[in-house]
Amino acid sequence: MTILFRYILREYSKIFGMCFSGLVTIYLVIDFFEKVRRFLRYESGILPILLYFVLKIPSISFQVAPFAVLVATLLTLGLLSRSNEITAMRSCGVSLLWMSSPFLLFASGISVILFSFSSTIIPLASEKAEEVRAVQIEQKPVPVTVKAVQPWARISAHSLMKVAEIDAEGKTLRGVRIFYFRPPFQLDRITEAEEARYATNGWVLRNGFHRQFHSDETVELARFSEQTINLPLIPDDFSSSLVGNSETMTFREIHSYLERFRQEGFTFSRLLTDYYDRMALPLVTIVMVLVGIALSLRRSGVRGGSMTVGIGQAFIVGFCYWTTHSIAIALGRGGALAPVLAGWMANALFLSFGLYLLLKVRH
Repeated sequence: MTILFRYILREYSKIFGMCFSGLVTIYLVIDFFEKVRRFLRYESGILPILLYFVLKIPSISFQVAPFAVLVATLLTLGLLSRSNEITAMRSCGVSLLWMSSPFLLFASGISVILFSFSSTIIPLASEKAEEVRAVQIEQKPVPVTVKAVQPWARISAHSLMKVAEIDAEGKTLRGVRIFYFRPPFQLDRITEAEEARYATNGWVLRNGFHRQFHSDETVELARFSEQTINLPLIPDDFSSSLVGNSETMTFREIHSYLERFRQEGFTFSRLLTDYYDRMALPLVTIVMVLVGIALSLRRSGVRGGSMTVGIGQAFIVGFCYWTTHSIAIALGRGGALAPVLAGWMANALFLSFGLYLLLKVRH
């Protein structure tokens, strides 16, 4: 690692640190003043409120880091250009690729950190933050059961299940309804139960009845007090997937969940889209570095624009990226786009954009 390489890397690290800390602080201040008045009504004290915002820092850092990388790239190259250091490097035979290498190395390191945050730290911190908000700040009792946010689940090729409430551990379900279909998607029978509990031998339905729909339009009703039923779902599936969303699931939990049900032919567009989204986002830093380098040097090949122009370009690129990414994720969750395409589309488009601009820079 040469002296010049270390110099560029050091200057870039300083500017990134200032941009990153400034953006995180602005985000925290806005979020704090937006929520603190509501939190103070509960008279829970300042410590739980501070703990809540501390637990939000990993998620905030994950969101602002790519933008901080872009701004830092534009500002660093702008400062080097203003002091004619880029001109000096080019006159000494330093190539554009070599000049870009400190930025790419730094962005790669940030990507590895963001990936570790996304895979484990952020889900755990977000789940704990919501627990602090509900239990310590709003002083709600620890929930025995919660309403299922995503109440429907496909349990086989010809059956669906709807759940009204789930306990915190996912071992008790309430308001259970299972719909069985016969080809071509005609209702065959319905099983309803007040409660389903997970036991050593599987799920046990309690206080329910079966409705059998016959071809002659008659309905047969049979009640039961307790009955064992074979379900492919386990308590963790309900506690993580039906109650909440993938934001509180680690990569290992999502991968295990998908692998178990992929063998039975199930498809989970929303969960798969979120999975690829969380895999793609850490690599945004590398994409933003390439775009930032190209935007800084594209006019004359060796000079960047003013600081104001650089910051303005960063906001425009950031806005366009997040708009494109949000639309792609929404289409992926709705099934209009393949999940892998939805998760990686924005990265692919802006990577192509950055490489195109780099080709326009005079070497």
